[in-house]
Amino acid sequence: MIDPHLTPNWASSALLTIDVQRDFLSGAPHGVPGTTELLPAMADLAAAFRRAGRPIVHIVRLYRPDGHDADLVRRSLLASGARIVLPGSAGSALAEPLLPPGAPPLDADLLLSGRPQHLGPQEYALFKPRWGAFHRTPLDEILRGWDVDTLVIAGCNFPNCPRATLIEASERDYRLVLAENAVSRLTSSGCDEIKGLGVTLAATDAIAAALDAERSTV
Repeated sequence: MIDPHLTPNWASSALLTIDVQRDFLSGAPHGVPGTTELLPAMADLAAAFRRAGRPIVHIVRLYRPDGHDADLVRRSLLASGARIVLPGSAGSALAEPLLPPGAPPLDADLLLSGRPQHLGPQEYALFKPRWGAFHRTPLDEILRGWDVDTLVIAGCNFPNCPRATLIEASERDYRLVLAENAVSRLTSSGCDEIKGLGVTLAATDAIAAALDAERSTV
């Protein structure tokens, strides 16, 4: 049965990609297995949102060398000398397949100040200091300014940041879609858990088809 409170509104949707940065790709020293392999699906999803003229926000992490303001579980690792998504480093950059044409490099100072960085038409990067994309960020204000009520989420890696973001978004009454073939470390038990939060699971081709169909009716 279709629940009218959970059904995605594609005409008022936005895409969030989570932590799809070079240092988190599969082959990196501190990377997340399975992330690189899903880049083509993530890129196809971003392309579908660009075709539809819908907003995209790339959520990123930036860790200072001393671990200042990082998650507690990461601070000892960073303080010991690990260099992960260091501000201004090549490893902090968004993975190339995700970038819009002509996108500038990430501006670490701007992002760390809490402001969004414009990357392309209706496409931005935004820094988050913790797991969830809404914690201590202007994301909710930005999305409300665009009249967005539906979020599609993809990226790296499900047990941590995508899941935390889904919970935060649910608490703010967004309709939610998880791109199930574009999120690393997604398990069947994880799928069952988030379904209980009212999250719709959909493949990227189905999401793209829904966006294309909505665009054709305008």
